[in-house]
Amino acid sequence: MKKMYYLFVLLLLAATSAKSYAQPAGMLTGTVTDEKNAGVGFVNVAVVNTAGSVVTGAIADLEGSFQIISPAQGTYSLKITGLGYQTLQTQPFEVTGSNFTKDFGRLQLKADVKTLKEVTVQAMRPTITTEPDKMVVSVEGTALASGSTAYEVLEKAPGVWIDQDGNIRLNGKDGVQIMIDGKKTYLSGKELQNLLQGMAAENLKDLEIITNPSARYEAEGSSGIININLKKNQVVGMSGSVYGGYQYNRLSTYTSGAELNHKNGKWNTSASLDLARRMRFRDMQMNRVFVNEDGNSSIDQDGYEEIKHFAPALRLSSDYDLNKQHSVGVMANLQYNASENRFSTDSYLRRPNTADNQYIRSVNDADSEFQNGNFNLHYVGKLDTLGTNLSADLDYVKISDRTDFEFLNLRTSINADAPTLTELLTSHNPTAYDIYSAKVDFTKVLSKVSKLELGAKASHVVSDNELKFYEVTETGKQLDDKRSSHFIYNENIYAAYANLSTKLGTTWSLTAGLRAEQTNTRGNSISKNKITDRDYLDLFPSVFLQQQVNENYQIGYKYSRRINRPYYEHLNPFIFYIDKYTTAQGNPYLKPSYTNAFELTQTLKKSYNLVLGYNLTTDFIAEVPFYNSKENITVFMQSNVDKYTNLTANLVAPVRISGKWEMNNNATLAYQRFSLNLNESTVLNDQIFFTVQSNQNIQLPKDIRMEVSASYQGPAVYGLYTLKSMWGVDAGFKRSFLNDKLTLSMNVTDIFKTRVMKINTSLDGNTNAIDQYHGAQSVRLNLRYRFNKGKEFEAKKRNNSLDELNRTGN
Repeated sequence: MKKMYYLFVLLLLAATSAKSYAQPAGMLTGTVTDEKNAGVGFVNVAVVNTAGSVVTGAIADLEGSFQIISPAQGTYSLKITGLGYQTLQTQPFEVTGSNFTKDFGRLQLKADVKTLKEVTVQAMRPTITTEPDKMVVSVEGTALASGSTAYEVLEKAPGVWIDQDGNIRLNGKDGVQIMIDGKKTYLSGKELQNLLQGMAAENLKDLEIITNPSARYEAEGSSGIININLKKNQVVGMSGSVYGGYQYNRLSTYTSGAELNHKNGKWNTSASLDLARRMRFRDMQMNRVFVNEDGNSSIDQDGYEEIKHFAPALRLSSDYDLNKQHSVGVMANLQYNASENRFSTDSYLRRPNTADNQYIRSVNDADSEFQNGNFNLHYVGKLDTLGTNLSADLDYVKISDRTDFEFLNLRTSINADAPTLTELLTSHNPTAYDIYSAKVDFTKVLSKVSKLELGAKASHVVSDNELKFYEVTETGKQLDDKRSSHFIYNENIYAAYANLSTKLGTTWSLTAGLRAEQTNTRGNSISKNKITDRDYLDLFPSVFLQQQVNENYQIGYKYSRRINRPYYEHLNPFIFYIDKYTTAQGNPYLKPSYTNAFELTQTLKKSYNLVLGYNLTTDFIAEVPFYNSKENITVFMQSNVDKYTNLTANLVAPVRISGKWEMNNNATLAYQRFSLNLNESTVLNDQIFFTVQSNQNIQLPKDIRMEVSASYQGPAVYGLYTLKSMWGVDAGFKRSFLNDKLTLSMNVTDIFKTRVMKINTSLDGNTNAIDQYHGAQSVRLNLRYRFNKGKEFEAKKRNNSLDELNRTGN
């Protein structure tokens, strides 16, 4: 109870301190639109006096909305400028005092015919816009997005790369949190990959990359947050689209889907259905060396994995405007995934005594059914015209995953006449998650230069994971108690935060916040009759200092403390069978890892961005291979690496070569250092890591748009692993017909078949080298037809987030 008291004292102190500030200032508000009444994002809105000098101003958000604190008493007008549009200046208006408020409504910009041809190329690529707290990457309308998945779009985002297990990393760092429309995906590992690979990229609007989140965001995620914003309904009446696609990468994949939107009066309802049959494969080679007293043993292994997914997904949402200030809504995201997975390996075991050499043929079959239901009830309210907002969310998530495995091993002696030994093993692995969450966020403008944010959240998670392992003999199936396990995990997290933003003079601004999170967990290993309880309170401060050197140059200084809690599955102490000589094991003693993150951000002309960062992580969670030399078995286990140090320099540099050719470049240089105390000695693994990406966007004749993406990833380290360099080139072509209603696109990925992952580990003379290729080379065709009946309107934005799903991987 004492820790709970400290938790909520934070909100009380913040609310009390707000009373000492001046009364709220007046506000100038409005929305900038184009000639089709659609919002125009990121235009400059300046407040100018009668002499034409700029007094204050702001940059409109993605939807074209702006809020500017009213200037001192006097006569002013708004001057709005944006690339590709004619400058708009409003009629003069009189500010009568500090509480003066005016809503300009919808301010319409006209297209600049002289520059229109150059502007059309903007929609061909992910246009990158840098804001003080995040980077926004536009996806809508890009050539490579057509026919692609959300997962493939993320691979091309600035600073993002995929590790050897398919996990998403940001600026060379693990621990990135994925959100969709401000809500946590609740998934990790393969389940997160399945979700993103089943999501059509043409439904995406943009990506928000936040490398150093403020106290308003969940403390979970050491490397930051990537928020995927889906397209919002912009039409009054009926609108929608249908699409179909085909992909060939040695196997055949079929995708299809439809969306339907309806806006009538106070109701705004949307529904979308994606239906896909996706085929993936993996080629793998593994070479292992075991050191023991009698001499070295080795295993040479060739493997092939083929996965078939049937993945329908249904998303429903409906909002109702109670009035102009208040709205309520419901959302439901339903996903089903039935998969068939076959992984076959041919292994040669060579021992010091050649008579013991063996050939092993293994065939692992897995049939899985995954169901994910995500339900949300939300409220958004504007309590006044000065910027006081209140939002609330209730979430419930139900996840079930059932996987049945069959392991067949055939063993034959290489150098001696001996019968073939057959071993058949099966397992049944049902997993279920129930997640409940409630949160509230409050924003209050305190004065002309200050704003206060307060919020609280509570979540409850129950994870039930059971593994039944059987040995199949002539007499039937026998339960293997040593390999079977039943684990139930309960977690409660109570959080509260306060965030204060203010200006310090004309060139400096400050945002400082504190987040408190109380975590209570209980892990119950029923099969081992062992309970592990944990109870801890953590404070997560954040400080952002922004310096406006001049109109074209800004510097940001940032610090925050973050946490990475273990995935629920990693806490389960069961032993998971991969093949005869490879297993994975859970670790109930995993501790959360903590990161102190520092950043220096320099922005030039709102386009060029250089970020220098330093992260120090303690108890970093990483996979560590343990070797049993006597049995020639490798056990992979998640463990706490003592320290992880990461120094990064990330550069974003867009270049316009001509009116029909634009190039966006992104480069990351990092130093990574892992240290681990193992077997009474310290193991160090470090590397200077470099990655560069360049996207070329070219307008070809006949209205054909082409996008070419090239990337290079240098040698890297992760935990005790070393990864060799790799590179790749993708290309996309897109053309529209019937007044842009019908769109045909073709994409070719990994043109030169060079995205081969080469991974190595070495520990006490025991080595493990893996080469694998995930079938990235492919050709895709996609056709989409859009329709609408009605007029465009301004869709409301939601603000809801959830954290716990990111840790429910299976």
